[in-house]
Amino acid sequence: MVVLLEQLTSDFPGAPGRQGPGRLSFSRVLSLRGGPAPDEEPDVTVTTPATATTPAAPAAGPRPSAPAVDPAGDRTGARTPEAADVISGARERIDALDDRIIGLVQERMAVSAVIQEARISSGGRRVNLSREMEVLGHYREALGKPGTALAMTLLELCRGRI
Repeated sequence: MVVLLEQLTSDFPGAPGRQGPGRLSFSRVLSLRGGPAPDEEPDVTVTTPATATTPAAPAAGPRPSAPAVDPAGDRTGARTPEAADVISGARERIDALDDRIIGLVQERMAVSAVIQEARISSGGRRVNLSREMEVLGHYREALGKPGTALAMTLLELCRGRI
């Protein structure tokens, strides 16, 4: 049986499944053949940062070729090039939307600071709770229960903790 294994790595320390020295975790089995003959050991290729093991000599007879692996599929989790293209394009759109959302949140924070300054300089309180309740209701109606949590986060970003 031919099994190609790839070491699982994490982009940040302390991540679940993070491997220490000498420990391996494998993320993918690229190809399998029906199984080894009863009297032969399976061929395995394992690569670690410290060592590299080459596969054992191949058994006699033809072997099926391993399926082609799409490098974009590694980044997207897709199993076909078409799906990888769709996912890549959609992720670009999401990244652009995230940038716009962040910009809008920053703009909201600036406008909120102007409102707070005007309210405080006129002798009022920094926070207007009835207005915050309106905002919470608006987000809840539009987005459901998670909308309330999102509104709470926005309000905290814009006015600070109470």
